[in-house]
Amino acid sequence: MFKPITIKDIAQALDLSPSTVSRALSDSYEINEETKKRVIEYAEQHSYRRNPMASSLRHGRSYSIGVIVCEVANSFFSQAIDGIESVAYGKGYHVIISQSHDAYEREVVNIQHLANRAVDGLLISMSAETKDFSHITTLHEQGLPIVFFDRIIDVFDTHTVTSDNKKGAQKATQSLIDRGFKKIAHLANAPHLSITAERLEGFESALRANNIPLNESLIRYCHHGGRIQREVEEAVRYFLDLDERPDAIFVASDRLSMGCLSAYNKLAPKAEHPAIAGFSNSDVLDLLQPGFTCIRQPAIEMGRVAMEMLIQLIESRYPVHEFENTVLETELISR
Repeated sequence: MFKPITIKDIAQALDLSPSTVSRALSDSYEINEETKKRVIEYAEQHSYRRNPMASSLRHGRSYSIGVIVCEVANSFFSQAIDGIESVAYGKGYHVIISQSHDAYEREVVNIQHLANRAVDGLLISMSAETKDFSHITTLHEQGLPIVFFDRIIDVFDTHTVTSDNKKGAQKATQSLIDRGFKKIAHLANAPHLSITAERLEGFESALRANNIPLNESLIRYCHHGGRIQREVEEAVRYFLDLDERPDAIFVASDRLSMGCLSAYNKLAPKAEHPAIAGFSNSDVLDLLQPGFTCIRQPAIEMGRVAMEMLIQLIESRYPVHEFENTVLETELISR
């Protein structure tokens, strides 16, 4: 069984007191340079590492951040995590990542687990199934710093970081209209998510700008956010069974785009596939459907900004009463 070396072990080996060793490792002015050198050399030779639990007790912090995303395999979230980590590690924090898989129960368990591990703060992108926010509001009321990114809620005041979802949806829908498509369907995420309402608004705005009537029957919601492929296939089957099938679809998320293309490949011959444009930070989708037009979110930047905001809340000496709602621009990738 692995047993890491401790300050007491170093003290005993060098015939010093544990307090002297501790101060030497902290580069205290109270310890002479020769003693510091002996202690540091011995510590390095025996792979000494500071005890993070002891350090957190001394400083009142764990220097760890909890991050909740729907899934790490999602290109957008993996890129956001890159941004989060680049800031966190530069500031001396460690990141603990948990996946909700867009399931409410999993989100609750993961957030409670992270809180019990005494993380200094949470970065959260809401799960598609979550409608009850009490597991989050309770922690906020207890003083835990929380910042939301991408999928946000407004049940209490805090920093948030999102993309310009409305404009991104407008651009995606307009790209389909510019290619001559008029019967455009919308495959949407869970209806209660913030991104769903914003992207639906952008979709409808593009239709109005081009004098195309909104057909409510061409809007289908996936309440599980694409986590259950059967739900996506049911939406695709619905479109295929219409007397007047849509000739194009605006898809509202990365996971739904993948699920939609997979469903069409399974359920219909290639000649019957509509044109598809949607939100995606993945390059894999272009392999499934060459010419796939996508809206790319600045995921890495979103992660960086969210992490900087959270650290600002954690390290503030005084209560924070003014909060920022940062909205980042999206990019249309037309292939």
